[in-house]
Amino acid sequence: MSLKTVNKVFLFVGFVSLIHAAFSAAQHRSYLRQTSQESTSIPLDILIQTLVSLVIIIYNIVQIVAEFKEIRANAELQEKSWETLSNLQSFYIFNHRGKSLHPSYVPPINERVDEF
Repeated sequence: MSLKTVNKVFLFVGFVSLIHAAFSAAQHRSYLRQTSQESTSIPLDILIQTLVSLVIIIYNIVQIVAEFKEIRANAELQEKSWETLSNLQSFYIFNHRGKSLHPSYVPPINERVDEF
């Protein structure tokens, strides 16, 4: 069996165990009502079963889901070259006032300057 199959089996066992713990807690409450006892808390064995089931479920879901990316910012940037890192196309501006300050700039004929 593969590792993912084993994790799926443990995930199923964890869910069955959690459902059993919930049923046991409900049955314990029903018993306390029938005997007219005060409802203080859930017994320790049911609480431990619930916590162990949750840990099994969480661990196996994390193992089944997928590969996680690293949190470090430079992990994705290591494969890129220096030229592609400085290539920010959203900052490219082609039509701006700076070109009119150049000494060899000739304005197009269709541009009209309105004077006030």
